[in-house]
Amino acid sequence: MFFALYTALSVRLHQRLLTTGYDLGIFEQAVRSYAHGRAPVSALKGPGFNLLGDHFSPVLASLAPVYRIFPSPMTLLVAQAALLAVAVVPLSRWAYQAHGRTAALVTGIGYGASWGIASAVGFDFHEICFAVPLLAFSVTALGNERWRAAAGWALPLLLVKEDLGLTVMVIGAYIAWQGSRRLGMATAFVGLAGTLLEVLVVIPAFNPHHSYSHYERFGGAESPGGTTLLGLLHLPVDLITPQAKVITLILLLAPTAFMALRSPLILLALPTLCWRFLSAYPPHWGTSHHYSAVLVPIIFGAFVHSLNRWAPHRSTQDRRTLRTGLAISSAMTALLIAGFPLAGLADPLTWQTPPRASAAHRVMDRIPDNATVAAANRLVPQLTNRCTVTLFGFPDIPLTADWIIVDAKYPMGFPISAQDESHALDQARFGGYRAVAQDDGFLLLHRSTPGPQASVS
Repeated sequence: MFFALYTALSVRLHQRLLTTGYDLGIFEQAVRSYAHGRAPVSALKGPGFNLLGDHFSPVLASLAPVYRIFPSPMTLLVAQAALLAVAVVPLSRWAYQAHGRTAALVTGIGYGASWGIASAVGFDFHEICFAVPLLAFSVTALGNERWRAAAGWALPLLLVKEDLGLTVMVIGAYIAWQGSRRLGMATAFVGLAGTLLEVLVVIPAFNPHHSYSHYERFGGAESPGGTTLLGLLHLPVDLITPQAKVITLILLLAPTAFMALRSPLILLALPTLCWRFLSAYPPHWGTSHHYSAVLVPIIFGAFVHSLNRWAPHRSTQDRRTLRTGLAISSAMTALLIAGFPLAGLADPLTWQTPPRASAAHRVMDRIPDNATVAAANRLVPQLTNRCTVTLFGFPDIPLTADWIIVDAKYPMGFPISAQDESHALDQARFGGYRAVAQDDGFLLLHRSTPGPQASVS
């Protein structure tokens, strides 16, 4: 069921021109490169930019065979829907085996309808969709004290994204604490070593600046003391301020009636929460985008594990507490749906393709396959399966594409403002581009002969 819901939401967003180059277009360019036997280059990140120099996510190559058969951004969106939906299986099965049908339904629906997963589905495609089922299976194995299985499901996280090695490290520490010390210590070592190797060696080797560019999001202007002693003393305050961080924590735990806090499995969420809340990048703190998706299977795994405290075979009071917790969990899940993307499935507009989408495709059909195109952010993923696409207006990047397509009527405002985009179009015309098509605000320009490059600034 959730696979169908996730697919419907993400596909309809794409058909309504509500997906973006940053990030669906970037990931499609990487998968398209893999599908043709090349390194994962994304022109949207820069000329010849290898995505392994941004984040270490070689797991994307697993989509290449399917993409080769179905070369479309829809392939990525459907794959993401499937991966996120699969995580329901181990969590709900564990709840059923431990506590019965009601607990399984509450857990499965709570995870599947959670705002963290919905926010990921509602914003393009991201590599973390591979991590979610791996974490669900690993947490389930931990809760059932199957230590080898837990480590086995956790280790592939090193191929999903560089920060997840820290989660592997904590999983290893948990195994060492609760079960096999040797296996746990080995898993923890591999997790920590993997993250250090990826951040300090592998990513800089592929990065054009030979560095890990995401360092700049930590210890920046938002951090009172940076890496000074004052900054270190201020870390506990940084973890809970501004208020958005506390709200995110509350909303993460509320669907479990805060019962997840009763399980030590909740410790697995600490690495992700720490790097997000210590970041100087405000979107990391809140509930939008995909950043909370990897926390959802951990929190619901901790929720199922916490139910053991009030197992049905215990006292009448314990059974009553269990039923109350499940009822509160269900109520919070239902209450939060309205504020997040899954609620869009009940909106009639979701199922109506705006006439402007047809106009956009009529204009884009003028662009030949394999052309070089500079496109507005929302038009990028409509073209990345057949053209080499860059983002029009990206600051300080020379404009060398043969074609430009923008939405002059309703500019998105990223990466530049509407006013700056208009200025950039004037520069492009000066550089030799001429309008060849216009329909309902969608403007297509073409430069048939080489002219002076127009630098967008």
